Amino acid sequence: MAERRVKVSTEVGIQARPATVFVETAAESAADVAIAKIGGEPRDAKSILQVLTLDVRRGDEVLIEGDDQDVVDRLAALVTEESGESDEP
Repeated sequence: MAERRVKVSTEVGIQARPATVFVETAAESAADVAIAKIGGEPRDAKSILQVLTLDVRRGDEVLIEGDDQDVVDRLAALVTEESGESDEP
């Protein structure tokens, strides 16, 4: 099982629209994918309600795990601004 422990560095954490993108990305995998705040119980990363109830904010540490390394890495990039996207021209 692949896992990544990351510190959330996106401005709004995993709230509202970022949560939707996070869940949609998790749903691209046929494998189970989970997210948990460090020390907390894992939640289904494909469920918008379960992800939102975690109340993940900027600075929180989360554990993302699943059987699909690519999806785990992509989810970690979404919450840590590792995506390579920039507002610069």
